[in-house]
Amino acid sequence: MKQLNPWIFVALTCLFELIWVYGFNTASKGWHWGLVVGVIVLDFYFLTKACQSLPTGTVYAVFAAAGSAGTVLMDRFLFNEPVSAGQLICIAILIGGVVLLKLSDAKQPSGGAL
Repeated sequence: MKQLNPWIFVALTCLFELIWVYGFNTASKGWHWGLVVGVIVLDFYFLTKACQSLPTGTVYAVFAAAGSAGTVLMDRFLFNEPVSAGQLICIAILIGGVVLLKLSDAKQPSGGAL
């Protein structure tokens, strides 16, 4: 059986993180909270699967940056909260940091040290 690209699990964990954050803002009944807990469990399953094949630091950085940026955007577009220039600058810094972290994860040439 062909193994799935681990970046699919990263994308899924980022998506499910935003779903449970949305659930925190909208849940009002016990069964809503049950769904939120179920989504969290599924989210951490995808996070674990991603970390089995990719560097944990990179996976977590993408997870955290996507969650932070996605939450700010969700607040703005779904809950009509204002977004400041400072928040947008911080999101840009987060995304830039994740890109640089991914670039630094490139395999070192064999036989060479840092």
